[in-house]
Amino acid sequence: MDIHDLTRALHTKNDSKIVMLVADGLGGLPHSPDGPTELEAAKTPNLDKLAQKSVQGLSTPVLPGIAPGSGPGHLGLFGYDPLKYQIGRGALEATGIGFALQDGDVAVRCNFCTLDGNGNISDRRAGRIPTEESAPLAIKLREVKIPGIEVFVEPVKEHRFVVVLRGAGLGGNVEDTDPQATGVPPLKPKAHDADSEKTAEVAAEFVRQAQELLKDEKKANGLTMRGFAARPNLPTYQAVYGLRAAAIAVYPMYKGLAQLVGMDIVGAPQTLDEQVQVMKDHWNKYDFFFLHFKYTDSTGEDGNFDAKVQRTEEFDAAIPKVEALGPDVLIVTGDHSTPSYLKSHSWHPVPTLLYSHCCRPDGKTAFHEKECITGGLGQFEAKYLMSLALANAGRMGKYGA
Repeated sequence: MDIHDLTRALHTKNDSKIVMLVADGLGGLPHSPDGPTELEAAKTPNLDKLAQKSVQGLSTPVLPGIAPGSGPGHLGLFGYDPLKYQIGRGALEATGIGFALQDGDVAVRCNFCTLDGNGNISDRRAGRIPTEESAPLAIKLREVKIPGIEVFVEPVKEHRFVVVLRGAGLGGNVEDTDPQATGVPPLKPKAHDADSEKTAEVAAEFVRQAQELLKDEKKANGLTMRGFAARPNLPTYQAVYGLRAAAIAVYPMYKGLAQLVGMDIVGAPQTLDEQVQVMKDHWNKYDFFFLHFKYTDSTGEDGNFDAKVQRTEEFDAAIPKVEALGPDVLIVTGDHSTPSYLKSHSWHPVPTLLYSHCCRPDGKTAFHEKECITGGLGQFEAKYLMSLALANAGRMGKYGA
């Protein structure tokens, strides 16, 4: 029996509201042995005040020592075992922008990148090219033609775009072409099984034609392909938790993941204040709200400690507005850690805070890694966070006689 078998059997209904605030890449590291992490350095009076009536700990997104991508990180938060439910990033991005994937499609999340004169990557994100510059380039790539294959190219945001391949005999098990490094060329698409050989060949032809179309661009003169994925099927929040769930996100990928687990995407906010307003506007329609804040992750990936501190403080400023709505359960966490020291996602457990009327406050007076490591939640696997949320919301019955 897995956790979903239990929640299906035990969940009950009431009028409680659960809010999960996810600061992407929240956890960090100090830049010197005796220095603070980004969360410790940030001025977070609202989170610290909330901590005094909450219980906190550290969540492990997948397993100890495993640095997760955003997909597995969020699946864990949503209560889906990320080792059992594996979703490629391409499917998340495609779903997030409203593309209706069909059975047999293969979706690919792509990045524009900058190539030097030797064909090596000098910038993996093309200088984080703004959307108004990248979208016309993505549309230009619709000129790629591959016999026997329908090719769909859709802009996403900044350096990101989606390619969907549709045709007979395509599998989704193809290696990323992003080497996760600069000074080296993009990798060749490589199939991991016989069913995906054709996909790798099609992807290589797409790259060949696309780079010819992009060769005169200064920033985005190349591309990498990530997260090859077929259309997944996951049980929904309504089925496993009995919750009417809403997602409030800016970036398409997170909307896509939320949709795949049966959440409704509400509003079209572009700022954190707008996201909170959307939550307020839809407060009476849903039982569960997932609000995603991206910029604690992107600043960490950029290696910018001070910017991540600033974004953490921006996140903190929204807490009173959320509290004013009166959620019965309020969770603050991240999908993984992104220390600016490492400039990447890491394996470090993620600071997590849970407030409810029936939690056991653990006496902590601040919210950050040093406090969380000895908090009342202890260190736990993220996939159990939703059962904790249901229990604290009075939405879980007793197990056994």
